[in-house]
Amino acid sequence: MSKIVRLLEYRRGTPLVHFTRSEMNSLLSLYSRRVMRGEWRDYAIDQSDGMARFAVFRSSLERPQYIITKQARGPQSRGTGTLAPPAHQYTVLTGRETLARGSALLDVLAVFDRPIKLRGSS
Repeated sequence: MSKIVRLLEYRRGTPLVHFTRSEMNSLLSLYSRRVMRGEWRDYAIDQSDGMARFAVFRSSLERPQYIITKQARGPQSRGTGTLAPPAHQYTVLTGRETLARGSALLDVLAVFDRPIKLRGSS
């Protein structure tokens, strides 16, 4: 049997989150700078569950060194009854540690411009 689905209800499902062209330019620019330094060698892009991910690797055989995510925070009302485009949250992760979180991609990518601090014995 077939199931009738109203398009309006279907479209209100999980929002598709993706990196825009300008965001991809920023991500690939950062990636190319790190490849020239010999720090990164591979990347992967994934889109699922209302989230887009850009992962970078030292080697294609390892786990990702960093994952940059973009998540929808839901639609925001403008006060006129119309819905504004959903706001997004960007996160930079390494393993299970969150390095940066913010509402603008360039703000969270600034974590890669900071000098590296060594942890451990002093």
